[in-house]
Amino acid sequence: MPIRTVPVASTTLVAICRKCGKKLGGGFGDKGRTPLAKALKKHLKLPKWKRSPVRIVETGCMKLCPRGAVAVATSGNVGQVYVVPEGTVVAAVAEGLGLAAAG
Repeated sequence: MPIRTVPVASTTLVAICRKCGKKLGGGFGDKGRTPLAKALKKHLKLPKWKRSPVRIVETGCMKLCPRGAVAVATSGNVGQVYVVPEGTVVAAVAEGLGLAAAG
């Protein structure tokens, strides 16, 4: 079976370590209990994933394991992993990752 491609609207991929987020028990959002992926999606007001310009996914362990922080990688800056401390304002995270709100 040949490899095929499927066109998508996404131009940026953000991979967030699920294991780091689980250790923090959330750590982001208004009350500090929301996982980073969910908080970013809400802050950026992204449409459904099929039409979203930014695809945010939670991945397996990135083998960085920072204390009190979450490891994040983006397709916009290949070769670097961001370490986002717990409690960082989501707007600052989006700006630091180079992400803009939809619409």
